[in-house]
Amino acid sequence: MDKREFLKSLIVFVPAGGVIASLAKQAGAKAPEPAYQAKNHYYGMGIEIDKCIGCNRCVEACKLENDVPDEPFYFRTWVERYTIKKDRTVVVETVGLRKKKSREIVEQEDVLRSFFVPKLCNHCANPPCVQVCPVDATWSTEDGAVLVDKNRCIGCRYCIQACPYGARYLHPRTKTADKCTFCYHRVVKGLLPACVEVCPTQARIFGDLKSQASRLVRFERMNKIHVLKPDLNTQPKVYYAGLDGEVR
Repeated sequence: MDKREFLKSLIVFVPAGGVIASLAKQAGAKAPEPAYQAKNHYYGMGIEIDKCIGCNRCVEACKLENDVPDEPFYFRTWVERYTIKKDRTVVVETVGLRKKKSREIVEQEDVLRSFFVPKLCNHCANPPCVQVCPVDATWSTEDGAVLVDKNRCIGCRYCIQACPYGARYLHPRTKTADKCTFCYHRVVKGLLPACVEVCPTQARIFGDLKSQASRLVRFERMNKIHVLKPDLNTQPKVYYAGLDGEVR
């Protein structure tokens, strides 16, 4: 998303409140909703590991919504399958859009447990990607999203290398960095991110951390929450419930 276009989209001409209310009353209509105020929100996402069934509908919806290339190695969000063997070794596979032969065949009798872990950009409060960008193309919004200004991005890949979560890639057509945006174009209109909307088991929860009534705040209260790689002090805003210690 272009930073300048984003800022322009939030500037709405609104006459004096009294005039609006008066006209609305005369017309028998409701006064228009106030323009979106980023300062009033701070977004994050919760993921309940036990509910994820690895169906990949979130990945497919994300690709359709955000024009992500169809090839399985381009993604804004993805799902990993973790298989813990009885000898305590861990096998990690990315669940692809097309069925692929597993690199390692694990016999059923050797499996201790297996589970799926959805991953995406963590929209860190202390994002390394923003710090390393030489042209300020990567930036944090007031309401907690980390975005990329494609008009400024020079495709240097510094942010891709700096992201400890592997959540960025270079778009093959635009030659600019691309990543999850929390479907920001939807969120500012009051809609949910595409991945959250299509999840059949409600394994993903999106919400406003400033609202005590949001599902995300309730999710954090009711569960033991973990984040990925907390030792890096990136302050992620993607929170996991039921996260196993083997997840990296």
